[in-house]
Amino acid sequence: METLKVSGKSRPNAVAGAIAALLRTAGEVEVQAIGPEAVNQAVKALAIARGYIIPENLDLQTQPAFVKLDIAGEERTAVKFAVRGIKLA
Repeated sequence: METLKVSGKSRPNAVAGAIAALLRTAGEVEVQAIGPEAVNQAVKALAIARGYIIPENLDLQTQPAFVKLDIAGEERTAVKFAVRGIKLA
């Protein structure tokens, strides 16, 4: 599964495009964000991505979870969104 890392400075439209593209091709993607600004940008990107794929009879489902990451030898807690594409009838 492809992992997209979102920062507080990420552009939601750009992240949304990447999410939509991966849902179309792979059917799933993982989005990771550390910190409140990054989580905010990730949630906005998920909402925008849904708007991109709905006209194609696709929707998305996400399961948020906390995950511990080792970044430069330091343990950080991130919010992980496991995202799956769902075909609509």
